[in-house]
Amino acid sequence: MLYFIGLGLHDAKDISVKGLETLKKCDTVYAEFYTNYFGDLKELEKLAGKEIILLERKDLEERPDENVLKGQGPGDVALLVSGDPMVATTHIDLALRANKKGIKWRVIHASSVYSAVGETGLQIYKFGKTASLVYPSKNYFPTSPYDILAENQKTGLHTLFLLDIKAEEKRFMTVNEAISLLLEIEKQKKTRLFTPETLCIGIARLGGDVKIKKGPAADLLKEDFGKPPHCLVVPGKLHYIEEEALALFG
Repeated sequence: MLYFIGLGLHDAKDISVKGLETLKKCDTVYAEFYTNYFGDLKELEKLAGKEIILLERKDLEERPDENVLKGQGPGDVALLVSGDPMVATTHIDLALRANKKGIKWRVIHASSVYSAVGETGLQIYKFGKTASLVYPSKNYFPTSPYDILAENQKTGLHTLFLLDIKAEEKRFMTVNEAISLLLEIEKQKKTRLFTPETLCIGIARLGGDVKIKKGPAADLLKEDFGKPPHCLVVPGKLHYIEEEALALFG
């Protein structure tokens, strides 16, 4: 059996009781933290009482048959994932591959940014399509997140921006960098959709020593949000209860 086990949002203690019990009985345990940030692998190994093999992006995307899908006899295998396992398309692909190889699999869910973002006071059902902001590189500066924001704003929906992670380089995009990227795209688009006056909500470390701050983009650009992971929300049309809740984070 292959288990996809969610670790939750913050540290080793966020894993569910069911997740920890399953982890302890597995013969081989892998973990990947390139789709989301995770703080302390050694603390998790101490809780599990066994070694955890850390995989890189290329291990799962290019050669999963050499690790997670290797097929190690009757023993159980676990893949530990920060957040909830099936939020990332990588893990859905792994489940499909496992199915084709005749490997049984099961998901043990955990807390995710998609539910925890409700701590801002915004109503979950009023979020539109999620956008991912990535670090630009030579000849690569995607503007599709801006288009998603425009689409959501037309219908009054909130936009959650997930921010880029370069785990191998220990680079984790900040709220400040995300706002700078959106302002840079605005210079190209010239639509006045995202300006220094645009109301934003910067969020850091949901599930831990959380920091939530709302304000104009220009103000949040100067704010120190501390350690990762970060995410950014641009609200759509606000209900009066949402306005009251957001006042707490001004």
